[in-house]
Amino acid sequence: MSGSPKADPRPLSPHLQVWRFHATMAASITHRITGMGLYGGTLLIAAWLIALASGPKSYALIEDIAFSIPGQVLLFLWAVAVLYHFANGIRHLLWDGPGLGFSPKVASQVSLFNYAFAVVGAVALFLAATMA
Repeated sequence: MSGSPKADPRPLSPHLQVWRFHATMAASITHRITGMGLYGGTLLIAAWLIALASGPKSYALIEDIAFSIPGQVLLFLWAVAVLYHFANGIRHLLWDGPGLGFSPKVASQVSLFNYAFAVVGAVALFLAATMA
């Protein structure tokens, strides 16, 4: 018991000194980071919609920013974040609902697949946009 005078000095919950870094740990951290990044992307979409409603001059400014190199990098990273968060959300639905994919091997494979899906999907989106 934690209140007894002879309590075990070890931590009550696992921490980074106990766990070896692995794919599912990275996936969990990335899921949280991409979730926060999606808030920023939502603000950018709101700015784009406001510029669209404000007229051609405002829209041209946003378009110039979006088509600049930093704007393209930001859009690419946002697309990666959206696709990763989407794929990892499906993984969580499968874990929470039917309880699929809990074995360490499958969980690691799905984590790696989610990374690949996000990057390849974002590249495909950008290639499709340049061909249109």
